[in-house]
Amino acid sequence: MAAVAAALLPALPARSAPTPAAPGADGGPVDTIVVVRPGLALGPVLRRAGVGDGAGPGVRTYHSVFNGFAAPLGSAARARLAADPAVTALLPDRSYRAAQLYAFSQDTAVIDNAVRRVGALDSPTAAIDGYDGGLDADIAILDSGLPSANPDLNVVGGVDCTGSGTWEDTVGHGTFVAGLAAARDDGRGVVGVAPGARLWAVKVMGPDETVTDAAFLCGLDWVAQNASTIDVVNLSLGGPGNDADCGGGAYDAVALEHDAVCRIVAAGVVAVASAGNSGIDAGGTNPAGFPEVITVSALTDTDGMPGGLGPPSSCYPGADDTLAAYSDFGASVDIAAPGTCVESTWLGDQYAVASGTSAAAPLVSGAAALVRAVHPDWPVEMVRQYLLVTATPGPLAGDTDGYPEPILNVAGY
Repeated sequence: MAAVAAALLPALPARSAPTPAAPGADGGPVDTIVVVRPGLALGPVLRRAGVGDGAGPGVRTYHSVFNGFAAPLGSAARARLAADPAVTALLPDRSYRAAQLYAFSQDTAVIDNAVRRVGALDSPTAAIDGYDGGLDADIAILDSGLPSANPDLNVVGGVDCTGSGTWEDTVGHGTFVAGLAAARDDGRGVVGVAPGARLWAVKVMGPDETVTDAAFLCGLDWVAQNASTIDVVNLSLGGPGNDADCGGGAYDAVALEHDAVCRIVAAGVVAVASAGNSGIDAGGTNPAGFPEVITVSALTDTDGMPGGLGPPSSCYPGADDTLAAYSDFGASVDIAAPGTCVESTWLGDQYAVASGTSAAAPLVSGAAALVRAVHPDWPVEMVRQYLLVTATPGPLAGDTDGYPEPILNVAGY
């Protein structure tokens, strides 16, 4: 192993404190999400908003998860749309900040303790033996994009929801997440839980490491449009706010996002979300608090096996086989997986070590892909129940919330 590794502190959050867009002193454009009544054509509303046919810079249209668009709009356009009977809501497009990782180079093949701990070496479907055979399953990584040329990842396509013009990853978060889910079993680098599964880059995080509501909704809309292809969507991101009933007619951004997730799951895509890294109840967050997703908390594992006998973790304080101190918790959490000091793919054919529920979630996404590879017609709820029934019963040491989520175990898959 060459050169330096620096752990992420404190974890791997992707969406955290909101920073709503606000007009400047001169009343300049505001990034705005416009919800149009179902069944109405977008074209006339786009023209009344002054954004032409919707193909201009910063404009995104939505067709599958809701009817509407996002665009930078001046005060006059916002006033017109507020009075437009075709428009049901104008929402500010909030922005969220992401954390950073630090990378290092590696010349030898490594099976990380996280992959060992969830039983992937004993999975006949994963068949981890140093010879990559690929896996017949498709995972969408809703994140910072993916590197198409990384030899460790089977990236087959994608979409850019950030306006950058490419779904290539320049941040690293998506690359790290993807490796834990599905890095190839090819005798080099690292190995994921579902080695060689087809990966789809759904780029919602910009180069400044922020995610907006408009970009997140764009990514969900793409997954909904491609639900016949995608088996699993990994959502290693999150923000504040929850919604109780798949939108239920309310038109704030969280309700739109919940309704979008509900549509994706109803279309047969397994949705896996990170619980969050704030050490709080995940029930008040988005998308971890949505009951339709499989929400994943993070445990600290230092030796790749149960028993709690491993040494203290090397890059973030924590004892072996305990709930990670940063991990969100509560009734919304379905399952736990290793998330502390785990190793995965990084930009430039490098590798990184980091901590967070963003790292735990893709292990579960990989597990769901293993199930779908063998049972492609299983509905989402059957996949969820299989993951939970085959998991190692909880509770984890250090988890005192009264909800003993089990620990992912794919050994028999």
